[in-house]
Amino acid sequence: MIAVTGATGQLGKLVIDALLKTVPAAEIVAVVRSPARADVLKANGVTVRQGDYDNAQCLERAFAGVDKLLLISSADTGERVHQHRNVIDATNKDKVGLIAYTSLLHADSSPLGLAAAHRETEAMLKASGLPYVLLRNGWYTENYLASLSSALQRNAFIGCAGNGRIASATRRDYAEAAAAVLTSAGQAGKVYELAGDEPYTLAELAAEVARQTGGSIGYTNLPEGEFRTALIRAGLAEPVANKLVEYDVAASKGALHDDSHSLSRLIGRSTTSLYDAVAQALKG
Repeated sequence: MIAVTGATGQLGKLVIDALLKTVPAAEIVAVVRSPARADVLKANGVTVRQGDYDNAQCLERAFAGVDKLLLISSADTGERVHQHRNVIDATNKDKVGLIAYTSLLHADSSPLGLAAAHRETEAMLKASGLPYVLLRNGWYTENYLASLSSALQRNAFIGCAGNGRIASATRRDYAEAAAAVLTSAGQAGKVYELAGDEPYTLAELAAEVARQTGGSIGYTNLPEGEFRTALIRAGLAEPVANKLVEYDVAASKGALHDDSHSLSRLIGRSTTSLYDAVAQALKG
């Protein structure tokens, strides 16, 4: 049995889709906070169990009989470490054979503030005695394409990433990698630094959008303070704006770049190209 936490989330749903290509539905457990939102998974024959990161007893029931578990990192960044500890403790009590964790690219050295919780989770896994594998996911291409509509409206992408190269990949790329690890033998102890094959700058992202739309959209690089102000004026809460500024600053220093090509080797194909990702985003 292979279990996936957060199975109705954006990444989790794609992992289940990838698993269903090679694993019988009856051998897949979707662990979700709200089973009522998992009707599609149930219809596909996947076993759905309630599992709340904040409820240790609920997690123990969810993991019963599970051989391998994918722990998709919690979206609640403020409670992430506590919630991950609950999952690891519950997994250990049921003696799951392997736990795969979606960590952060170069988590051990990343300057990103969100890396701290990932480092602590990795340390907990090591201390648990459980067999584990680390999937250190890089940036999602969707993180930047989420602002495509507003960029088209103002005819420019804005940021403070400078000429930093971003080796992002799509969620589907990362989901297929997770499925490949969960369905392969000999994964315990491995650490995968996962990133896209085609690094780009935000100026190059803007140029690709311009090519596909026939417009003159460009990239405006702003000082950190001006970028933060622009985000707040656009309606973002200050804490969110601060995080986006932090991410761009980190990108300018190479924190979102990796050229190991571990991701494409895992999935057996090139990662989704920037052209294809932009084309899909433009379709809506």
